[in-house]
Amino acid sequence: MTQILALYDRAARLADRQSDWLLPSLARLVFAGVLAGYFWASAATKLDGPFSPTAGAHAQIFPRVFEAVGYDQSQLGLFHWLVAVAGAWAEIALPLLILLGLLTRFAALGMAGFVLVQSLTDIFGHGVETGAWFDRASDALILDQRALWMLLLVVLALKGAGPLSVDRLLAKATVRLPA
Repeated sequence: MTQILALYDRAARLADRQSDWLLPSLARLVFAGVLAGYFWASAATKLDGPFSPTAGAHAQIFPRVFEAVGYDQSQLGLFHWLVAVAGAWAEIALPLLILLGLLTRFAALGMAGFVLVQSLTDIFGHGVETGAWFDRASDALILDQRALWMLLLVVLALKGAGPLSVDRLLAKATVRLPA
């Protein structure tokens, strides 16, 4: 039994030494495979041009307000335009920053805020059921799915981008600069 515990201890120490580079690298890889395309596809439904939000953008972001004005975009103000355009650009820029590993912690925090607002809009604006935790089903759109997204983003916010990133290149270049 002592040998098994010693083997386990050695394996655990090896895993601890690898986690600083492996965990953020895998988090970015999973983000690339699972979320980047999702957010870019979502952004594509929100813009007709760089600064022209679609009716779909307003329907997604302000569902109740947009319904109240009879789905007439001209009835919405500067605030609605600004939020729709900024939200769409955030869905483009923040995933790109994460994939490049550039300002990764900032981008991950931005994405976490985005997912929080998205989830609240889904719940209170669109009436999406949150589902339940600890119910043996892992398909709840809000609580289960978004909790995993947030965990992924928290890993990136806390650990950074990992060794294969622009952040790492910039950190090395900064160290070489004279003080």
